[in-house]
Amino acid sequence: MNLSKYLQAQGWGSRKQCQWLIRNGLVSVNGHVLDNEHAEIDPTAVHSLQRDGEPLVVIPYPYYYLLLNKPAGYETSHKPRDYPSVFSLLPDHLRARQPQAVGRLDADTTGVLLITNDGAFNHRLTSPKHKVPKHYRATLKHPADENLCATLRQGVLLHDENETIAAAAASLPQPTILLLTLTEGKYHQVKRMVAAAGNRVAALHRLRFGDWDCGQLAEGEWCFIDQPA
Repeated sequence: MNLSKYLQAQGWGSRKQCQWLIRNGLVSVNGHVLDNEHAEIDPTAVHSLQRDGEPLVVIPYPYYYLLLNKPAGYETSHKPRDYPSVFSLLPDHLRARQPQAVGRLDADTTGVLLITNDGAFNHRLTSPKHKVPKHYRATLKHPADENLCATLRQGVLLHDENETIAAAAASLPQPTILLLTLTEGKYHQVKRMVAAAGNRVAALHRLRFGDWDCGQLAEGEWCFIDQPA
């Protein structure tokens, strides 16, 4: 792949901007300065990049998949209204690669958020027909018992919905801690389902999305994840 095209794909700027960086000896690939804009490289063999001596994260090509441990106080939007964008937690050049969240988390919700530029992957994980499980821990406003879990498993009718929606699993390890598994991704679904069952969500954390959890990531940290099969 042409070096200038590759750098453009890394979010370093326009083709002309990337060519200028190369011509001026400001690009290092795998520890070697490359000043030939027509140089051919293998994108899969690039493990380190520097721009004017500054190391930059190497973005997998052509598709990338990353996992973010979302903190509270960030909107899952490129055009936030009341809080900073969750994408502001990513490097500038990665944001230039038009990342898209796989579903959304509310500003006050924390936990697993997947981000990618692979539209097919995004659709596969968010389409209701694939029933990808999403696991949540909800802190309830009022203590509850097994009746709440049974109601959620049986299904509740949400406002503006024509059919009841049921949780795949629901349990209460503590009276105010609800563990909930859903296979759909409707707007404010956890909060709306709990409200329909007669309680309120005081705090919400997504523990797992499909095969992924936050592992050792601190809030606000992210990492690339392997390309799914």
